[in-house]
Amino acid sequence: MAEGRFLSRTADDVGYVRKMRVYFGFTVAGDRSTIDTARKIVQLLEDMGHEVLTRHLVRGNAWEVDRLISPQDVFRRDMGWLDQCDLFIAEVSGSSFGLGFEAGYLLGGTKKRVLLFYRSDLQQKVSLLITGNTHPNCTLFPYANAEEVEAFLRAEVRENQRTA
Repeated sequence: MAEGRFLSRTADDVGYVRKMRVYFGFTVAGDRSTIDTARKIVQLLEDMGHEVLTRHLVRGNAWEVDRLISPQDVFRRDMGWLDQCDLFIAEVSGSSFGLGFEAGYLLGGTKKRVLLFYRSDLQQKVSLLITGNTHPNCTLFPYANAEEVEAFLRAEVRENQRTA
């Protein structure tokens, strides 16, 4: 009987965590006033054992570094990461055309999950195509502080690990 119970246990029951590749979207050229929250998201994902493909986006020199390669190389690199990722997470308070393109690409052409965070007090500056999104693979999360993001993210990433 004990052996049967053990065999029916899930990976989550025994503490196994499937490492995911996460594409974290954050504006490079837009409003970066939520950079501290973005950095906390990236750190939390890494602390949870996941690989953040786009970690460089939360560095202070992200704009300058992206301009060291051609726009075509940025496109190829980012499209490759979008194809490789298991999960797309973006802080979209300072939304940009790039973030909209990335989310739309995944939602329109794949079955990947998309998590979009934005600060509640900045909602009026976020595109209505984001705040009005009802796609079944997209989860929107307006937040007031980084602690809310952390609690939500811990639960959502854990759920995504089970369904991926």
